[in-house]
Amino acid sequence: MAGRAARLVLLAGAAALASGSQGDREPVYRDCVLKCEEQNCSGGALKHFRSRQPIYMSLAGWTCRDDCKYECMWVTVGLYLQEGHKVPQFHGKWPFSRFLFFQEPASAVASFLNGLASLVMLCRYRTFVPVSSPMYHTCVAFAWLSGR
Repeated sequence: MAGRAARLVLLAGAAALASGSQGDREPVYRDCVLKCEEQNCSGGALKHFRSRQPIYMSLAGWTCRDDCKYECMWVTVGLYLQEGHKVPQFHGKWPFSRFLFFQEPASAVASFLNGLASLVMLCRYRTFVPVSSPMYHTCVAFAWLSGR
């Protein structure tokens, strides 16, 4: 019981020390996101946002808040560059331009290829390994879960 409480205290302390990326902490970014959400993400403005949002963006799960964060990230990056500073990270990642609904297209392609490789290997495994083999079902379950 005492060990559990100590772990909880350590976890809470570590969470308090975590401060996010430099861009996340920037007051300009935070103020921009708050203002954008107030202006665009409630009531009639939210209906307007949804009506002008491309269908592929809504199907991919991009919300008004996500859009505000994206737009404000570029406002902040512009200010950093204008002042001669290096581009900061936001949410633990470097800023990337959005292509369709992918903010990191190279990462999305790599993830897709990884999933495809997992599927191919699962098909090969199921072809060559008999169902009666020990751990067969465990390996198939693992492949399905890791390929997602």
